[in-house]
Amino acid sequence: MATAVPVERDAVARAFPGAAEDVRLPGALLRRTTAGCDLLAAGVGPALAAASTAAALTAAALDGTPYGLVVSAGIGGGFPPEAPLGSLVVADAITVADLGAETADGFLPVTELGFGTVTHRPPRSLVRVVSEATGARTGTVLSVSTVTGTAARAAELRARHPRALAEGMEGFGVAEAAAAHGVPVLEVRAISNPVGPRDRAAWRIGDALTALTEAFGKLAPALESWNPHDHQ
Repeated sequence: MATAVPVERDAVARAFPGAAEDVRLPGALLRRTTAGCDLLAAGVGPALAAASTAAALTAAALDGTPYGLVVSAGIGGGFPPEAPLGSLVVADAITVADLGAETADGFLPVTELGFGTVTHRPPRSLVRVVSEATGARTGTVLSVSTVTGTAARAAELRARHPRALAEGMEGFGVAEAAAAHGVPVLEVRAISNPVGPRDRAAWRIGDALTALTEAFGKLAPALESWNPHDHQ
C-alpha cells in the first residue's frame, strides 16, 4: 500500500534518514524513501497543503502508481487538559473551524450556507489501529487559517467543537485533496503548545518533534497491519 505523508520537514529528516530520492512537483518537494512511503513537505496552511497534496496524488495516479492512503502529520496546539504538551493526537474527525460566515448570531459553518463540507472522517478502524500502536488520544483536530492566540478564541472553539483535542493548519486541506482522489486520510498531531493566549516561551517544539518522530517509528507497522476493507 503506497502512502503519501505530508509532514513537518524536521521530523522527516529524523524519522527517515535513509530517504533515497527527491522528486520535484509543482510547488512542492516529494521525498521517496526506502521505508515504503513518500514524504511531502506540504507547506503551511490549508490552501498550500491542499495544492501540494493534490499535485502528489495526481502525479502518482498519472504514473499508474496511485496512493492507498494519505497521512497528514505535524505539530500543533493542544486543548488543555485533554491534550498536554508532548502528547499525540489522532483525528477521528478533521474539521475546518473557520470556513463560513460571521453573523450577528455567531459563526455559521459553510455547510449551513448550503456549500461544501466542514469535516472529513478517517476510517475508524485505521484510527483505532494507529491510536493503539502509538498511544495517541483520539478526537477532533481543527484546521484553522489563523492560529488561536487568545483565551476568548480558544473558549469559542471549544464551545463549537466540544470534542476538539488539537488545532493545526493543514489537515483539512490535505483531507480535501485526498477526498477528491477517493483516497482515505489520517491526521496525526504532536502537541507543541497549548491552544490559548500566545506565549512563545511555553512552546515545546523540540519535544513535539521528538514525539512525532517516535510515533513514525510505530506508524509503519500499524499501517501495514491495517485492513483498508475493515470499515468498523
